[in-house]
Amino acid sequence: MAHRPLDLIKGTLDVLILKTLAAGPLHGYGVSRSIRDRTEHDLDVEEGALYPALRRLEKRGYVESEWGVTDTGREAKFYRLTRAGEAELESGVRAWHRYVAAMARVLGEPSAG
Repeated sequence: MAHRPLDLIKGTLDVLILKTLAAGPLHGYGVSRSIRDRTEHDLDVEEGALYPALRRLEKRGYVESEWGVTDTGREAKFYRLTRAGEAELESGVRAWHRYVAAMARVLGEPSAG
């Protein structure tokens, strides 16, 4: 049975993009496809959110871009993580783990006791 993708929680898209680019340079569609595939279609990043986020990350110095050719022979802008982006990713992952732990404390099973 197919299910509807989840809505992204505010502030998570940047971390998802940075984490995806940590594996190596990708064009925008590749970033979106990687996130969709790695989340088993639970997260589907649409162009209307992806490209503004990539431009924002580039403006902040977290990613750099250059034109290249895709596997299918089309020209596309490829994005790669910068050192500043690596640091931002580390910070974002730490914050996300804190958030998940806090939510688990609220939503988790009460301790026996």
